[in-house]
Amino acid sequence: MNTIDCIMERRSIRKYQNFDVSDEKIKKLIKITQYSPSWKNCQDVKFIVIKNPALKDRIANEAIMGFEWNKNNIDNAPVLIVQLTKDKRAGFEKDGSFTTSKKTHWQSFDAGIYAQTLCIAAKDMGLGTLIMGIFDEEKVKSILDINDEYLVSSLIALGYPNEEPNESKKKDLNEMLEIR
Repeated sequence: MNTIDCIMERRSIRKYQNFDVSDEKIKKLIKITQYSPSWKNCQDVKFIVIKNPALKDRIANEAIMGFEWNKNNIDNAPVLIVQLTKDKRAGFEKDGSFTTSKKTHWQSFDAGIYAQTLCIAAKDMGLGTLIMGIFDEEKVKSILDINDEYLVSSLIALGYPNEEPNESKKKDLNEMLEIR
């Protein structure tokens, strides 16, 4: 699949086939994701891949802030990926000062790039994904014993799609584009 078609055809998947995603396929997916650009090449993104049903269940039941859609999305996916970013790295100098006026949120930019790369690569590999942002970060960190060096950027469901969602309506290009 060419890159442009992959980008245009990728959809958020909420229903998955009941098939395992092999560790080899996951390793290949993360290896591809490593080629994402990051702030000063700091590569501060880390992924925790959860296939253990009991652990996925704990996150789905204890850390989604009552948002039932995410509980169902986690329950339906054979794999849950917890995306982390190293705190106080992207957008900071070695002495801890800010490099940019964006201050503390540059890691979100890096996390977004990595998440999008992961989703596009997954699509190309025949997998579906859903990026979830409604979760209790401290509960996720507690369940997975993640130290304070890291922030939880997103939860990403992963598996073989069992649906083909329609394309969502897009804004008129003129609402998004201004050429000067």
